[in-house]
Amino acid sequence: MTSLPETTVYVRITQYSWTMGKIAGEIEARNYQWQFQWRFREGKLLVNPTLGRSLILEPLSRFLERYDYQLELGGDYQFTVKSQF
Repeated sequence: MTSLPETTVYVRITQYSWTMGKIAGEIEARNYQWQFQWRFREGKLLVNPTLGRSLILEPLSRFLERYDYQLELGGDYQFTVKSQF
């Protein structure tokens, strides 16, 4: 039985404003790098650049929704995706 490939995703929170309803930061996975902005009151997650965005959008959304209250400005976080980037 072969195991699924895994990729570690690193997240850094660069902006956090509860009053504005926004969390922003940087994402890195293998050779990909993105900037994100999560407008949680509007339910919008923006990820740029577009290259590889479809790979990270859903896993990042799940991570942010699960840990949103635990995230801090300047914090470094990581999670694992069951796919290879």
